[in-house]
Amino acid sequence: MLFDYERLSLGDRRILGGLHDSKQMTEEARLEMFPCVLRAAARVSIVVRSAAGIDRRGLHVTNCEALADALVRLEAGPEAICLVDGFRLPRCPVPHRRVVGGDRTSAAIAAASVLAKVTRDRYMREAAERHPGWGFEEHVGYSTPEHRAAIEELGISPLHRRSFASVAYTQLGLEGAIEGEGELEELEAAGEMLEVDDLVGGPEDDADGVEADLGVAWH
Repeated sequence: MLFDYERLSLGDRRILGGLHDSKQMTEEARLEMFPCVLRAAARVSIVVRSAAGIDRRGLHVTNCEALADALVRLEAGPEAICLVDGFRLPRCPVPHRRVVGGDRTSAAIAAASVLAKVTRDRYMREAAERHPGWGFEEHVGYSTPEHRAAIEELGISPLHRRSFASVAYTQLGLEGAIEGEGELEELEAAGEMLEVDDLVGGPEDDADGVEADLGVAWH
């Protein structure tokens, strides 16, 4: 997420002043803020990583690599001050600052968090149609009692991380391939480019396992 503060209108500044920790915002508030953030942003880069990729690399490494990729694709320029929420990115070529609790102190980080959560929620609700029974449309991936009960009953889907530590997982025999897993790994290796207009309408049509850059867009 890149803001050019000198070019922000007074109206945009007022709207962005309402940003805070997206985890404390209601879903309705995030949806209302989503188009406002896109309109105010100079550029947006969203990187998606698959469950299979996280299992291979590990969650922390994958998070850092995804954040680094997003920063690089923003092409922010030497005059920009790049902030990252919580992490230092050891392999990132873009100079940046680590900000602990950044979504409570930085409008850019808070705005990026809103985009990430709305994108995730939209994707999970579309994914629920392709993978019914796990309740993705309700818990959007969080480890709720209903989600754990569904895993105990149905096993794990291609969207579940095998490396996730869960009591429900320990009760399953995870030997053997998950249906569709090979296809997902091929998609992840291939990647896919989408424009921000696609992002506004919803996630890509078949993003299971895709590591996608959902746009580095000019506004």
